[in-house]
Amino acid sequence: MSADSRYTLYGAEFKANPFPTYATMREKEPVCQHPGITGENMIWFVTSHEYVEAVLRDHKRFVKRWENTLTADEKAKLEPDPMIMQMLNNHMLNTDGADHTRLRLLVNKAFTARLMEQQREKVQQVANDLLDAVQERGSMDLIDEYAFPLPIIVICDLLGIPVHDRDRFRAWSNAFIAPTLSEEAWKEAERLLMEFTDYLGALFAERRRLPQDDLITALVQAEEAGERLSESELYSMVILLIVAGHETTVNLIGNGTLALLRNPEQLALLKDDPTMIGDAVEELLRFDGPVDRATMRFAAEDVELGGHLIKRGEAVSVVITSANRDAARYANADRLDFRRESQKQHLGFGFGVHYCVGAPLARIEGQIAINTLIQRLPDLRLTVPVEELTWGTVPIIRGMRHMPVAWGDGDTVRG
Repeated sequence: MSADSRYTLYGAEFKANPFPTYATMREKEPVCQHPGITGENMIWFVTSHEYVEAVLRDHKRFVKRWENTLTADEKAKLEPDPMIMQMLNNHMLNTDGADHTRLRLLVNKAFTARLMEQQREKVQQVANDLLDAVQERGSMDLIDEYAFPLPIIVICDLLGIPVHDRDRFRAWSNAFIAPTLSEEAWKEAERLLMEFTDYLGALFAERRRLPQDDLITALVQAEEAGERLSESELYSMVILLIVAGHETTVNLIGNGTLALLRNPEQLALLKDDPTMIGDAVEELLRFDGPVDRATMRFAAEDVELGGHLIKRGEAVSVVITSANRDAARYANADRLDFRRESQKQHLGFGFGVHYCVGAPLARIEGQIAINTLIQRLPDLRLTVPVEELTWGTVPIIRGMRHMPVAWGDGDTVRG
């Protein structure tokens, strides 16, 4: 680790419990520069609720594309991105200004809140089917057998992905979010990404030839003021919806269930009154949401924040997990409380113009998945000590790799 490091911000051990580190950062230096995961580049980490919200709100001075921090002369000297990167990154999460507005309007025409509400029956059926498959067994890996397949089945059905292709999406999804820290890792990621884009290309061609009642057809046909998604924008947008549309929900279900098992008084409240699930999911998103850090921003000009000068072009990482546990914003911030009045003001889905377009679907999936789980398996429990749970290491996501659980006469906690 770089000599400039003051905190350990990466790795499975940190991911298992980042809250003490973030509390220290909020108290001592809520805006601080620290090495990135490779130790070679410096990033501004923003951890207090006040400053995180300020950055998320200020989409003109904190932009998503590094190129938008450059002068015209500097841009002219840039080498164009490889075609594969253009196809992967040309979505609304990575765009600014008029480009972002146009893409958002186009996608909103296809990805409506009304369409999301229509998914409730589908999500409930998927949750029931997944639990039917394991209930008699008395145990399962909650991540592999419930939290992961539920949102991938839902988003693939919504998009129009054939059932027999769903299992391939886990490897493809991991290739998008996992950092590539070696030449070998990058080559494997590139192979998977090319495989995915080839797959999507064939699917788009099929939908143009034979439109279906699905979201991919709607995106192919979406228009706003005479414009359509370009080919690279279409690839990028579908990839974003698939990855963002399931990766975060997997960990909302996993983290949320773990939080319930570790807070039995709140679990009892929800068991006794399932109608609390809406407030419960909002509080679970605040307390231990799936998004640790928002995707990177860059200073479009020199900006003063928290007594520090962030120079044009420098990278800024806003830490959602930390902001949502800030005692200056939430009373008893480290306590899970479904009756908390302020839980709906969390930053779990972001804030401002880049607020998550898939938030309505994620809420529906989280509410149904968690409520169905605890109502059907009221004696659900971990089968390993909390300390033995394994956590993923992707910087922007916080979630477990596996979560072994049991019910009825299944395994009990060991050790």
